[in-house]
Amino acid sequence: MKTRILMVTHYFGSHQGGIEIVAEKIFQGLQHAQCEVVWAAADITPPPRQTDCCRTLRLPSSNRLEGLTGLPFPVPAIRALRELHREVARADVVILHDCLYATNVAAFLSAQLRRVPVLIVQHIGAVPYKNVLLGWLMKLANRLVTRPMLSRAQRVVFISGVTKRYFDGVAFRHPPTVIFNGVDTGIFRPLPHGEDRAAMRHRLGLPADRPVALFVGRFVEKKGLAVLRHMAAMEPRITWAFAGWGRLDPRSWTAGNVRVYSNLRGETLAELYQASDVFVLPSTGEGFPLVVQEALACGLPVVCGAETAAADDAMAAFVRGLALRARDDEGSASDFLARVHELLDRGSNAEEVKQRHEFVRQRYSWHRAVEEYLEVVRALTDCQSARGKTVAMPGLVEHFSSSANTRRDVS
Repeated sequence: MKTRILMVTHYFGSHQGGIEIVAEKIFQGLQHAQCEVVWAAADITPPPRQTDCCRTLRLPSSNRLEGLTGLPFPVPAIRALRELHREVARADVVILHDCLYATNVAAFLSAQLRRVPVLIVQHIGAVPYKNVLLGWLMKLANRLVTRPMLSRAQRVVFISGVTKRYFDGVAFRHPPTVIFNGVDTGIFRPLPHGEDRAAMRHRLGLPADRPVALFVGRFVEKKGLAVLRHMAAMEPRITWAFAGWGRLDPRSWTAGNVRVYSNLRGETLAELYQASDVFVLPSTGEGFPLVVQEALACGLPVVCGAETAAADDAMAAFVRGLALRARDDEGSASDFLARVHELLDRGSNAEEVKQRHEFVRQRYSWHRAVEEYLEVVRALTDCQSARGKTVAMPGLVEHFSSSANTRRDVS
């Protein structure tokens, strides 16, 4: 009998946040493991394609809070909670991506009630909001909701060392695991030999004779948009490219050296990485942003917050981490800009570009990540089997071996 997995997130991958993009990759990977997977999320954006063994559950929800404040927090309708409760009853394992979302809390309580084992994938710790009230509420919620959920879940996975360290002291039922997110290095790779970089920049509306600094992510406070705005104003000789969307849209800055791209994904996003000279991410309160891995896979030098740089110790040779100054965006911008100039003046030779890509290819594989998630699920279903339920969990080796010539990892 196939293992029945219910995976719950706040949004589907089409919402384009980091957590939901990772969840979509795992959903796609599980399709090849002969599991029956249901992905439940708010009906705010379209779900991914369904297959015979993997389907989606669109939960009726309101997204007014994100529209008003930028906080990604959909509020489910009562009917959505009923549907979610029914799906929990059918599942052998429930996978939750983070804790502080209404649907995730509801699914967790339902699973506890029905004794369905829960795997929590914790992406973030605390977000240091500038708004004192929001910051206080985040810490309180982690204390009253996240930590108790992590301590009661059958298994916990952290996506970075930073997030794991933040939750030190939690009395886990089982030692937690760190599983790094993967990168599709078949798409995110350095500019192929023979490609015309000037022509690529022309297609993207970027100047051929100026350095390009790139940011990819949602346009929200924690991503460091205020710092980036100061950087763009301080250095008009650099073209600043922004790929993403959100309330703090750089278009509103009316700066002549700023370009904004809101609909890039996959190969088109990879082209923007390839056309740029340096990747900049002055964010705070994140676990391990997937965009850092994508930038490195495309061969770019990376300047990011010190906290982000500490997500994986093995990454230290390939990123420049800087501590952000508390309540001093202009000072932080000056620090980051100095490091950007240093990298631009130094440049990157072909060997360094290759080394960055190879580091990502070998360390951050979706194939390996999904296999590691499956190992955790197997452990949980083995416990279920001991109580009289028999489930099968084939591996992914055969699938990936047969597709190795066409794809390098799950996508």
